[in-house]
Amino acid sequence: MKKYILFACLAFTLTSCKKAEKSEANVSVTEVELPATESDKAVSSANSSESSTTSEQKIVKNAKLRFETTDFEKTADKIYTAVKKYKAQIQTDNEGKDYNSITRNIVVRVSNENFENILKEITTGVPYFDQKEISSEDVTEQYIDLEARLKAKKELESRYLELLKKANKISEILEIEKELVLIREEIESKQGQLNYLQNRVSMSTLEITFYKQTTETGVTVSYGSKMWNSVKGGVSWMPGFFLGLLYIWPLLLIAALVFYYLRKRKKNLKN
Repeated sequence: MKKYILFACLAFTLTSCKKAEKSEANVSVTEVELPATESDKAVSSANSSESSTTSEQKIVKNAKLRFETTDFEKTADKIYTAVKKYKAQIQTDNEGKDYNSITRNIVVRVSNENFENILKEITTGVPYFDQKEISSEDVTEQYIDLEARLKAKKELESRYLELLKKANKISEILEIEKELVLIREEIESKQGQLNYLQNRVSMSTLEITFYKQTTETGVTVSYGSKMWNSVKGGVSWMPGFFLGLLYIWPLLLIAALVFYYLRKRKKNLKN
């Protein structure tokens, strides 16, 4: 009887081992098919708490200036000198003219550490500003969140790549590759957002608009000049008048015939 019991136990143990080996060999995609958002949130939360104590503060600085100048070229040279001194960049430089003023708009990109220096140098000597807006935006939380989400997506991608190596069915391979395409699109999107934010943090923006009043509208025109301008205007008007007559010559011909007929009839009645 003991032999039969021992034999039954041995058979049960061998059967269990084979089932375990079989379950390990047949790796299913569902083992890693966790919702991406849940994984993302979990890793993001963990990384946010860790990064918040180690990452430096991320500040985006901007300034917008508008003022009047008496020396247009000197003001432009002053800005370009400051740009060269603090190794900044001219993003745009536009110039326009109204009926009584000329305006120039220069957009400068400068590193955050030189923002205050170049701002002080450009505004020195300006008596008053039509507009002066200086702002700073703390994007540290947004920066850390993007970093954490990007890291989570890359970790999820690595898990799917490991699973792809173990997959041995066409359906499993296609399903994993489909998920990988979606994950890589999200990684590229998050990386683009992070690069844009890094650019805004590393380089501040100054938009400088200055203008100068012109005296063209204040010129007094003499009476003789007005008469001469009228004569010239009349001469220039005459060719157009004769061209207009050519367009209506049939009407003029009919009017002349009617006038001739009425005049001749009037003479006949008198006779």
